[in-house]
Amino acid sequence: MEKKINVLIVDDSSFMRIFLRNVLESNKNIVVIGTAKNGIEAIEKIKKLQPDIVTLDVEMPEMDGLAVLKQIMNENPVPIIMLSTYTREGADITLKALELGALDFIFKPSRVIDMDIDALKEDLISKIITLTKSKALGLHSPIYRRKSKISFNGEVSKNPKYIIGIGTSTGGPSALKQLLTPFPKNIPASILIVQHIPASFTDSLAQRLNSSCEIEVKVGERGEMIKSGYAYIAPGDYHMTIYKQGGKCKINLNTDEPLYGHRPSVDILFHSIGNLSGKEKIGVIMTGMGRDGSTGLKNISDNGGYTIAQNEETCVVFGMPKAAIEIGAANKILPLQEINYEILNYIQS
Repeated sequence: MEKKINVLIVDDSSFMRIFLRNVLESNKNIVVIGTAKNGIEAIEKIKKLQPDIVTLDVEMPEMDGLAVLKQIMNENPVPIIMLSTYTREGADITLKALELGALDFIFKPSRVIDMDIDALKEDLISKIITLTKSKALGLHSPIYRRKSKISFNGEVSKNPKYIIGIGTSTGGPSALKQLLTPFPKNIPASILIVQHIPASFTDSLAQRLNSSCEIEVKVGERGEMIKSGYAYIAPGDYHMTIYKQGGKCKINLNTDEPLYGHRPSVDILFHSIGNLSGKEKIGVIMTGMGRDGSTGLKNISDNGGYTIAQNEETCVVFGMPKAAIEIGAANKILPLQEINYEILNYIQS
């Protein structure tokens, strides 16, 4: 018999506590073992009930979701899914929660009339089942640094020598911070990123990463010429590709149909990178559900580029790297904390 998943629901709204209980217990493999109406009660019940996973509201009275999350991660680490709002403030708080150790989030509609109950049910149950199997709990430690920092001597041309493509989904925001932070400002490369994330979160993600990194991190714009020392994040709900014009590489954005349910799609970005002439291209596939990015990563490898997949032990969800590894798309499989130095060493070699 399959072991049931024990869930604790934390929300100050009695309606949401009842609603979430009904949603979760519609699945025969999930049991709601308790609910809490505030942060103090949540901390007590986590210690007492030892749930497999917790749903935690971002905004609560007395002790907000971030304060609760910090204490839980310090005292009783447990997988946590945040319930967030669509607002800009909600995006900022949720991204901070992911940095602090929450594994994922779902949107909590502000009004009952706005709820797509079937979509919310499918999303929440799928994430709970997947994330209870995660091996990455507790890996959200301070950014890993080596004593010897890799640097590049002299001035670097604005026109990048290398193009680096990065694709990620669940667990991506905190993984991207760890990956990008050690890159020096004068890295002779442009970085193009697809992170599966709601459109309303993209600007906040770019700003948070930019404040932590030496390189410039921004949202990509249509027709923008890419430059060394910059990372460009695909805007929400747009596919991002790269093309050459007059010897310069530029960004294109489109609203073609989603691929594997995603727009932006990692595969679409990676295929465009793989199709560029020359071998100075690197593809990195990181933590995330599904298989987006696997065929695109193979295209980069097949066309002379260098490809890396994050290993299972450091992934929040191993789906995307696993799919790439299974089709032979990854030249190297590495833990998250070693990927940035592998890239820098490859560029210097």
